[in-house]
Formats: sequence, structure tokens, C-alpha cells
Amino acid sequence: MRIQAYCCKVAALILLVAITANVSAKDKFKVCADPLNPPYSTKKLDGFENKIAELLAKELDQEVEYTWLPQRIGFIRNTLMAHPKETDVDSDQYKCDVVMGLPAGYDLTETTIPYYTSTYVLLVAKGRGWDDITLDAAQLTNLPPDRQDRLKIAMFDQTPGTAWLQKSGLIDYGIPYQTMTGDEDNNTAMQIEKDIKAKKIDMVIIWGPMAGYIISQSPLNSYTMIPMKASMGVKFDFPMSIGVRKSDKSRKAELDRLIVKKSKEIKAIIAGYNIPLL
Repeated sequence: MRIQAYCCKVAALILLVAITANVSAKDKFKVCADPLNPPYSTKKLDGFENKIAELLAKELDQEVEYTWLPQRIGFIRNTLMAHPKETDVDSDQYKCDVVMGLPAGYDLTETTIPYYTSTYVLLVAKGRGWDDITLDAAQLTNLPPDRQDRLKIAMFDQTPGTAWLQKSGLIDYGIPYQTMTGDEDNNTAMQIEKDIKAKKIDMVIIWGPMAGYIISQSPLNSYTMIPMKASMGVKFDFPMSIGVRKSDKSRKAELDRLIVKKSKEIKAIIAGYNIPLL
């Protein structure tokens, strides 16, 4: 009888631990994020994705929990699709459950309805002889040869901006940058901001949120921001969504509902980051 009673107590304890762990997991809004990626996310939690995650978690009465990893090649595999332990391959527990910013329709994940749409822009530093470039990036193609020779425009590998420069006959004036820096101290937007201030470059065709960050680091009216217009088969505007695992249909549906419900608050957060929205 004593052995039976002991076994019952052990079984009850195991059940209690399992229930407690399950409840604890459900109380977490588990985000996969880059620790140094302004204006999106940082460990200081001052990125707009940090704030939107907090907004959604509060609505669900959950606490935000982060899994931090630089957002480079292998990010999804090592965060959203990874188990806490390598031995948990058959477990339904993962390091994190949501990626706050992915292009709508991203092929490695399921994506929610878009919660914002931005565009690439031509960002031009003022006071360097380019203040007449104010209406359209196509003005760069009509410059006299002596002015074109003075162009110092940043370009990134495999981006619409570089495709546009190529098709516009301006690729020779581009200064190449990597979209993934591999730098532990600077993400792409931070590096471009520093190089513009150092006058290594005068302008850049860059994704809207990054342009917003660069603008925020300088006095007001330091830059001209010109939205890029689709031309020559190059698309510049893209809707952005939250990513979840393809099997996580219920979480996607829940996030879709919240994006609609909290759309005004989400837009207000994004508006505070100088991000061009469509």
C-alpha cells in the first residue's frame, strides 16, 4: 500500500510539473529577434518590432520572451524551427514562435496579413551639391557627365536599388555594400548612417525603415527622402508580416485578428520611426 501511495504521489507531482510547464509556455509571447538591428529590434527593446510585440503580447495577457540571434542566413532554422534541446526533435516546444518582420508570403514560414507596407527610397544628404535632386530618382540619369562622375551612391547586393542602377546605366557610380554586414557592432542601417556622416557616400537607395533610422540619427532636415517608383520592371514597395511556423495555423489566425484589432496602435508605433508607409 505504501508503494502504491508513493507511486500515486510521484505521478501527481509529474502531472503538476507538466501542467505548470504548459501553462508557463502559454503565458509567453516568444519572439525570435536580432539583438542589434535598429530600427527593428534591439536588446534595449527600443525597436518598432519590439514595441509591436509588446502591444500584441499585452492584448493576449502574455509576457514577451526573446530568443536572440543575428538575423542572417540560417536565422529561421536556428530560431523559429529549432527546439530548446537538440534531443527534443519530436517535441512541440520551440525556442520561439514568431518573427515580427518578414515579407508577406515568405517561403520558409507562414505569414500573417501584412501590418505595414513600405518602399525603397533614394535618401540624399543635403548640402553636398545634390539639393536639386528632390522629385524623382530618375533625375540622376539626366545629370551631365561631370556631375555623374561625382556620384557616391551606396548599393547593396541583390536589391531593387542595385537592379535599378544597373538598368539606368549608373552601376559604375555605385559603392558596394553587403546586405548582411557580419559586423557585431553595426547593422546595415548603422553602417550606412556612419558612412554618410563620414562623406564616404552622399546617397543611397535603401529600404524605408532603414532610411527612417538614418534620418533619426541626424538633425531635422538633414536628408531628402524620395520614394522609388516602379520602373523598368523593378518593384520597390513590399508588404510586411509576422512569420510563424507553417504548421502553426491557430497562432497565425490569432495574430491576424490582433493585427486588425490593433491596427491604429501599430500604425502609431511605426509612424514614430520616420518610416515611409504606403
